Amino acid sequence: MSKQKRIEDYGIRIGELPKGRFNKITDVAGIRVGHCTIDNEENKTGVTVILPSEGNIYTDKFIAASYVLNGFGKSLGLMQVDELGSMESIIALTNTLNVGLVHDAVVEYMIKECEKDRVEIESVNPLVFECNDSYLNNIRLRAVRKEHVFKAIENAGINFEEGDIGAGKGMSCHQLKGGIGSASRRVTLDGQAFTVGILVLSNHGKLKDLSINGKNIGSDISRIIGAEDRADKGSIISIIATDIPLSSRQLKRICKRVGVGLARLGSYTGHGSGEVVFAFSTANTLRIKPDKKLLEIRIMNEDEIDMVFRAVAECEEEAVLNSMITSGKVIGVKGRMREALKDYIDLL
Repeated sequence: MSKQKRIEDYGIRIGELPKGRFNKITDVAGIRVGHCTIDNEENKTGVTVILPSEGNIYTDKFIAASYVLNGFGKSLGLMQVDELGSMESIIALTNTLNVGLVHDAVVEYMIKECEKDRVEIESVNPLVFECNDSYLNNIRLRAVRKEHVFKAIENAGINFEEGDIGAGKGMSCHQLKGGIGSASRRVTLDGQAFTVGILVLSNHGKLKDLSINGKNIGSDISRIIGAEDRADKGSIISIIATDIPLSSRQLKRICKRVGVGLARLGSYTGHGSGEVVFAFSTANTLRIKPDKKLLEIRIMNEDEIDMVFRAVAECEEEAVLNSMITSGKVIGVKGRMREALKDYIDLL
């Protein structure tokens, strides 16, 4: 069980909505997250997986959507999601040059899972997302292999670690150490409690722009450490999960509110940045071979969606901060270093 000190433990409150039990994406029932980290002299990298349900996601699909704020990215699987409005695979996050190897491992995992249920796969749409960790990691070695993906799946749980772990090991955020972060919010609809959760892989932003609760702490840190003023070439992957019954179109709408949370932290979404958002709802299940030609699904009243927009924006902002505050200082390939936000948080 994780006992990391997160941003709220420093007395910093983001937003106003109530949080879930763990304040993580796994507060949405059925979701688990696992990591496998590669940490040696040459490589600071890894893989993180999100298991969206306790069952077989290929045979019992979820409604899903994606949105790209800026498309300098190499993610796989978004085209079919945007066409069909559903997902049929677990989700994997890794570094840019490892997307193909991780994709192959996810295919093998999905085939094995379906064999258990006596389902023959002839086509599957793996979801693999990436950020470039080459500042700290010798990315050309393509260190993440099939066994690492399967180890991350084996390690999957509810109260998972954040920060410089798994896919986040070599990532940078606002020129400090970034990585894996998560947050959740609770909303009430018709007297029933629902959850919105987000997991991010943060690797974006300029230090001088970093703001927390309206204070430009990044400019102070930048002066202290003498940070280089460089172009914003980073990326961030944001995965949204909810048990609110939403259509694919509604999920795409809430994806767009990720930009609100990023902007509050001082992100300007640079030309060389890849801001990719993926969202899914666990509320409706689409069986691979339904016994009816007409399916009945629940969907929320769109007039009430403002609360969900707010939940996404709050979760994104806090998840990014959690990805930074739970990370330690990392010295990577060629002696390059990223400082930890927690060593400067007292400047607030």
